[in-house]
Amino acid sequence: MSDFITINGRKIGNSFTPYIIAEMSANHNGDINNAYKIIDMAKSSGADCVKLQTYTPDTLTIDSTLSDFQLTEGLWSGQSLYELYKSAFMPWEWHKPLFDYAKKVGITIFSSPFDNTAVDLLEDLNTPAYKIASFEAVDLPLIKYVAQTGKPMIISTGMADTQEIQEAIETAREGGCKELAILHCVSGYPAPAADYNLRTLADMQGKFGLVTGLSDHTIDNTTAITSVALGASIIEKHVTLDRNGGGPDDSFSLESEELKQLCVGAKTAWESLGQVDYGRKSSEQANVKFRRSLYFVKNIKEGEIITKDHVRSIRPGYGVLPKFLDDILGKKVCCDIESGTAVQFKHL
Repeated sequence: MSDFITINGRKIGNSFTPYIIAEMSANHNGDINNAYKIIDMAKSSGADCVKLQTYTPDTLTIDSTLSDFQLTEGLWSGQSLYELYKSAFMPWEWHKPLFDYAKKVGITIFSSPFDNTAVDLLEDLNTPAYKIASFEAVDLPLIKYVAQTGKPMIISTGMADTQEIQEAIETAREGGCKELAILHCVSGYPAPAADYNLRTLADMQGKFGLVTGLSDHTIDNTTAITSVALGASIIEKHVTLDRNGGGPDDSFSLESEELKQLCVGAKTAWESLGQVDYGRKSSEQANVKFRRSLYFVKNIKEGEIITKDHVRSIRPGYGVLPKFLDDILGKKVCCDIESGTAVQFKHL
């Protein structure tokens, strides 16, 4: 198994804090100033990177009125594919200023390309990594073209079965990709938490032997944070300036405060996993004295035999452990003892 991959100097894997990807998607809503603000928001919220999508309506589909190209259900019902992508895409001339701005503020930026020309654009910008979207996981020629760049790749697996995931992985490897991660994903917008079946994460790690993460389309952070406990090393979430902004993806995206909570919560979940350890923890040391132990609860004279009336298991914990009660009962004390004295073997 690949223990980790590295993107822009940041190691990503189970031994490192979860890598949080803030997916801008279409939430710029056609205004580059919104895109700049989302980069600022991702940085200030603690995300590791911000991710774009690089396509035009013409690189994704064709402008057709035929029924195949019409959306009749879900979040974007009533539009054609071409109309949806025309309203959602990021102009290619925005990419360089946004890459430059992310570098200026100190956050990693990369993108999902949707055809070879998008890869060429991103290579010109020296992108540090690539993300293959779930819908493109079956586009093996695109995966091969991306792999030939030699950059780290992350592949989302929404809708893909095990054979399709394996084919995507093999194509990436054969194309020359040395650093590869996969994301468990449910391609519903939004997706119900019950559809995520997070136990799949552990199976994916065992089956494919790769750094594994989660692309989460639920509307809160519970699923994403839970995934860390099951081995997710990457969490990708859509982010927005305003969930009520009216854009194609706004309604299922995180706002600033929620993104902060995700970043903190994912790190806390990872830290809490730790390692197998039954030893006493540093935070417990001061409380050992509040455990139960054996105390004399009646005055007793030298030479008297200890009975159940003389000794009880109570707090605090300065006496011998309660497990020694049977060893102490019936013994004689070697000195006068006052009620409230912690039992010690030296008293016998």
